[in-house]
Amino acid sequence: MNTIEAISKRIENAKDLDFGTIFSETIELFKKTWLQGFLLHLFSLVVMLPLIIIFYVPFIGMVIAQQESGYANPNAFDEFFAGMSIIYVLLLVVGVLLLATIAYALTAAYIRMIKKLDHGESVTTSEFFYFLKAKYLQKIFIIMLISIVIVIPSALLCYIPLLYVLVPMSFFYMFFAFNPDMGIGDIIKLSFKLGNKKWLITFGLLVVIYLIVLVLTLVTCGIGQLFVQALLFHPSYLIYKHVVGFNEKSEIEQIGAGEESI
Repeated sequence: MNTIEAISKRIENAKDLDFGTIFSETIELFKKTWLQGFLLHLFSLVVMLPLIIIFYVPFIGMVIAQQESGYANPNAFDEFFAGMSIIYVLLLVVGVLLLATIAYALTAAYIRMIKKLDHGESVTTSEFFYFLKAKYLQKIFIIMLISIVIVIPSALLCYIPLLYVLVPMSFFYMFFAFNPDMGIGDIIKLSFKLGNKKWLITFGLLVVIYLIVLVLTLVTCGIGQLFVQALLFHPSYLIYKHVVGFNEKSEIEQIGAGEESI
């Protein structure tokens, strides 16, 4: 039985999970990973900083120029966006995708670190850059494009389908982080299989955790978000852990080792 079949079988035979248990494990695990989550948020902000500068500096310059002249043009914003060239817009889109790919790689590396901390292993800051390699970035870029293709039509259909697909898509990170050599099609297929199997409990946990993050962000005037934003990844990780599980070596490596010994 190959890796894909083995994982698929585990998902099919997965037992029911208790909401309260997973929630308690989420909080306990976050106590071990909050520092790395804080660093992830900082790294993500640094990655997106060039995009913020490219887009907002001309915009802010226009606002300042209007204030200095004492003349407020009500059509200035429309003229500003209309004046953007197609090349500028295309470069902006490409920049968004490239920087988002790097941010995705950082997040996937953070999820690997969650697993190590969960199992009592030590981690280093350099591990955030584990997936910043050409072979991984190419795969991440394609996964992101597929995600966009899924999200846009779902959002256009009154957002109800979007609520459904967000659960399976939350497992894209998990399957890629722990099976980086797995085919893209298999990552997508298994994520939807696990998402469908555990949709209700995953959705419920994500909603509750999101509300907690939102409240803590509001009561701390936004500062709390730096520390608790990464909490959103923990429920999906724990569900993956309980359903799919981990081996000391990845199953793909074990298969390769078995073939070499024959």
